[in-house]
Amino acid sequence: MNEDILNIIPVLPSANIARDTAWYKDKMGFEIYFSDSLYAVLYRNPICIHLQWHADTENDPLLGGSVVRILVNDLKPFFNEFFQRGTIDSKALRINTDWQTNEFGFFDLNQNAIFFMENVAA
Repeated sequence: MNEDILNIIPVLPSANIARDTAWYKDKMGFEIYFSDSLYAVLYRNPICIHLQWHADTENDPLLGGSVVRILVNDLKPFFNEFFQRGTIDSKALRINTDWQTNEFGFFDLNQNAIFFMENVAA
């Protein structure tokens, strides 16, 4: 069986779809493909992120957010872009981690952790 993984599309919880789609557009450069009050689809080719509204109640908790890791070939342009956007500060960059990556991360408005990373040759 030949099975190719084409993409990973996380569905992240959102307390406010309109607010959060604006943040992803302004702070991360995503384009809004679809959005209503309960669900949104955002693209920054080839990355796709879905946001789904949750009430943050006992029956529908946000559960403290999710984690997304986005693997890239060259981390520097992304770091520079998000630094310029004010999404991260200069201290966010971690070089040559113990798990053999260079990376930076930040939280969106719903405490979802978003990491951009590149592998470091051993």
